[in-house]
Amino acid sequence: MKIDTVCIIDDDPICVYGTKILLNHNNFVSANILVYEDGYEALNSLTTLLKNGQKMPDIILLDLNMPVMNGWEFLDKFQKLTFSNIPKVYIVSSHFDAIEIEKGRSYEMVRDFISKPLIAKNLTDIISMGKIAS
Repeated sequence: MKIDTVCIIDDDPICVYGTKILLNHNNFVSANILVYEDGYEALNSLTTLLKNGQKMPDIILLDLNMPVMNGWEFLDKFQKLTFSNIPKVYIVSSHFDAIEIEKGRSYEMVRDFISKPLIAKNLTDIISMGKIAS
């Protein structure tokens, strides 16, 4: 199964670069990879896509610790939007604890937590286990 669009929201350029390579070299994405450096930039851009009637990304890989607007602040605002297709959000972080996992589960669109660095198996698991299915 191919994914049309993946959105990466992460301020770490090395992480973003590695994720893009994994996505492209493993044929996980057939068309678009959207990249935003912080939650504020992502929220503005994705809101504009919605207003223009465009489809949301299939998957959002979301870092928690970012400047301007962190991952939690992004989720708080993003979940209030009205979607025709609800993106599957995966929180990607180098560190998360039980409290953060519990908090993440309170968001309907958050599917799972993935430890950095992202590896091809993480992406394969998302697809093969049907984790992108609604």
